[in-house]
Amino acid sequence: MKSRDSLVRLKKFQAEEKRRRVAQIEAMIAEFSRMASDLDREIAAEEQKSGITDQAHFAYSTYARAARGRRDNLSQSAGELRQQLDEARAAHEAALEEVSRAQSLEGRDKVGDRLPDASRDIGRETDAPSLRPAGA
Repeated sequence: MKSRDSLVRLKKFQAEEKRRRVAQIEAMIAEFSRMASDLDREIAAEEQKSGITDQAHFAYSTYARAARGRRDNLSQSAGELRQQLDEARAAHEAALEEVSRAQSLEGRDKVGDRLPDASRDIGRETDAPSLRPAGA
């Protein structure tokens, strides 16, 4: 019985760790998106200040060019994190199913502990004198 309790606690802990991982990835994606939008605003401000929006122009702002590179890297990283998020969510769902299975095993054990008592009571009823075959 204690081993089942330990198993359930372990599975719950693992599921909670996977939930934390999902939350952590979601937070990172949100942070990267916020940083990318900040860089977009800075790029727009720099282009407006210099008056040059063509990236191929020789006098295009080096700060705006560098900020575009950082923004693109952040966007790419956020895309990779979205793939990891899908995998982490799938792992979390699998962990929740394992918790459910472990809990159902524990529940079956508890029910199984009660069933032998009930079957003993049934056996006593069949030993009643009125149910014995004649001559026995």
